[in-house]
Amino acid sequence: MKKRSIRSALSTGFKALALAALLLAPFAAQEAHAGMTLWNETNIQTLWGGQFKNPFTGTKGTQSTITIEHANAWKYGDNFLFFDVTNAEKENTGIYGELSPRLSLGKITGRDFSAPFVKDVLVAGTLEMGQGFRNYLYGVGLSLNLPKFNFADLNVYVRNDPKQAGSTYQVTPCWQLPFTVGKANMIFEGFTDIAGSEGNLAFNIDAQPRLLLDLGKFWDAPNSVYVGTEVIYWHNKFGVKGVNEFAPQAMLKFVM
Repeated sequence: MKKRSIRSALSTGFKALALAALLLAPFAAQEAHAGMTLWNETNIQTLWGGQFKNPFTGTKGTQSTITIEHANAWKYGDNFLFFDVTNAEKENTGIYGELSPRLSLGKITGRDFSAPFVKDVLVAGTLEMGQGFRNYLYGVGLSLNLPKFNFADLNVYVRNDPKQAGSTYQVTPCWQLPFTVGKANMIFEGFTDIAGSEGNLAFNIDAQPRLLLDLGKFWDAPNSVYVGTEVIYWHNKFGVKGVNEFAPQAMLKFVM
């Protein structure tokens, strides 16, 4: 059993590294061009929680997740990617990732597409990648101008799961709002995916808000280490009608 666990862990590590290389390759190539990247940020998260529901068996259990996120902006748009490795210590290890590039219509055309509460309009796309499936999303993104937010975006997609008949829509807001409580710096961040029904899949909402404390500030390293919670609320999880999940998690986030 011990040897099998070691082989499983090594296999999981290899898969995670391979997926990381695959996802980061386009951005590494882009950033190799001097001066193209305006800013970039990478963070590593570790999360643990209970109350995770298997939509096919109805059972509940704990889940551990290691997440790598990367975001950058360049001359003509921005990019975001992440990948999760769940339950790396168990036999049912899962790997999932998303790649989301956007192109700025304003920067490409030289025209001003701003409006009240809107900074820019972008062509948006997302590739969702998991074990045995790919989903393709394409549409329009809005970079919002909201007071006090570090960023706020709203993407509206056509969503296509090749294994399902037809296509549907997805609306995805994401945000990051800093604030203070006494001497503590906090951030409220997260995203929500609202997807229509498609083939055998039901309408579903996947919301993942986070509330984090800037722990690094207390040893003169602000914006480097955060601790707090992420809550997953998933209505009709994986598009399975009637399966709803509410799963709080403890979270530790390291910003590179």
